[in-house]
Amino acid sequence: MTTSTTADAIAELIIGESEPTRRLRAMIERIANSDVSVMLSGPSGAGKELVAQAIHRASPRSARNFVAVNCGAIPNELIESELFGHEKGSFTGAHARRIGHFETADKGTLFLDEIGDMRFDMQVKLLRVLEDRKVTRVGASTATPVDLRIISATHQDIDLAMANGQFREDLFFRLGVVIVRVPDLASRADDIPALVAHFQKGKRACNIARFDESGMARLMAHSWPGNVRELRNVIERAGVLMGGETLGDAEVAMLLTNAMPKAAPASVRAPTAAAAQPSRGQPIDLKQEIENIELMRIHTALDLADGIITEAARLLTLKRTTLIEKMRKYGLQSAA
Repeated sequence: MTTSTTADAIAELIIGESEPTRRLRAMIERIANSDVSVMLSGPSGAGKELVAQAIHRASPRSARNFVAVNCGAIPNELIESELFGHEKGSFTGAHARRIGHFETADKGTLFLDEIGDMRFDMQVKLLRVLEDRKVTRVGASTATPVDLRIISATHQDIDLAMANGQFREDLFFRLGVVIVRVPDLASRADDIPALVAHFQKGKRACNIARFDESGMARLMAHSWPGNVRELRNVIERAGVLMGGETLGDAEVAMLLTNAMPKAAPASVRAPTAAAAQPSRGQPIDLKQEIENIELMRIHTALDLADGIITEAARLLTLKRTTLIEKMRKYGLQSAA
């Protein structure tokens, strides 16, 4: 891959021209051609998986699989089988042989997200695989060689986790040959206009909210505790509630606090005092009012849960599948 092609592959995923973003892209370009293990650190929602994808796309392994695994989302009893695979009959429910993520990523890249959440005994087994470059499926008697690059990520303070005995120091040295810090959104606020344009790309005009100078200034001044994921949710919310409009400071302030705009399109307008007490003879669209409230609460829960559907469902006291159905109903993007 030529230098210009590599830069283009990285720029497609790492959006913006702020100084922190330029430094991040330069780091990705420097490490992409090597096979060293990389650990990405940074807050939740900052885009660590996109950085991992950029490293893979710019590497000689780009034609092979990129496999992403959230270590914190896999039940403890299944993580060994998920990572290393299992043989038929190796445990109750193992009705057929299953190839694990390590073998699926052979010749490519394996991204282990939230590695800090991996239980301690699995850290020992992972270390053995990294040293031997072989995996043994659960129930198998022989090991299978694997050739892959490992990129890991965590939002935790790994130094503190090692000091507390929660993360193995020898595993850290295996995984963190190069440490890359992914900046939070507040530290690269100059990228927000480009990110907004990126999130709106391909949408119909009626589903795009424009931002005037004061509205964009408000976005750029926000602290963004949920980082890029939070910005994406806000832009989606703006498109649903105020698509086709131009938003200023006041409207953006309402979006950021999950307040419902008075000037929202009728199809998604929130209940207001006037709507709650209509003039004599004016009909009340109760179904629409209820849907407006439901949509607002779903957005709030997703923001509080950093876009994690399982956690948002818990906050809403819904089943995960029920929340997914409601998100589809309102045209919301599915999150991890």
